[in-house]
Amino acid sequence: MASMRVYGGVTGEDRRSERRAQLVEAGLDLLGAPDPVLTVRGVCARAGLVTRYFYESFSDRDALAVAVFDRVVAEIADAALAAVEQVEGAREKARAGLTAIVRAVAEDPRRGRLLFSLALNSAVLADRRVAATRMFVRLLRAQARELYGVGENGEADLLADFLVGGLAQTLASWLAGTLDVTESELVDRCAEIFLAAGELV
Repeated sequence: MASMRVYGGVTGEDRRSERRAQLVEAGLDLLGAPDPVLTVRGVCARAGLVTRYFYESFSDRDALAVAVFDRVVAEIADAALAAVEQVEGAREKARAGLTAIVRAVAEDPRRGRLLFSLALNSAVLADRRVAATRMFVRLLRAQARELYGVGENGEADLLADFLVGGLAQTLASWLAGTLDVTESELVDRCAEIFLAAGELV
């Protein structure tokens, strides 16, 4: 197949993967902008690719939006888990995980706008936000089981939902500038809340 030929030492599949990555990055630029507008033509122009390359990876702009959102969520989750795994103790793990999450959205404003902006109200992203919330709740429950020996129970589930939802709203307010605290203060205060909640289960 022509698409699988090697040019300049790069296979066709590698070139396709590179083009897909360019489109996802361009999609993040557009979706994470203060006034987000995502179109096939716009994302191709931002990526420097012709339209036909868009359709070799994505069926439509919603498919691209999902890929962008899922990549950002995966990056944040991976960073948090890696940070947590490097330390011992509930306090240290809470601070490490929260520091990684806060840093991830603070260092790249596009991520924060993608995750929290009310301007991004499409049905497909609303569904991905729900899925991402459930995933972070599961991760928090897994940490609670490891640290506190907490089994399956309704109170632990309630607290996990409350903490994940509350953290998301707190980050949205902080990134919007309505919470006047530093990054370090934000981590400290949220860590204390998470630790206090851990004592309730």
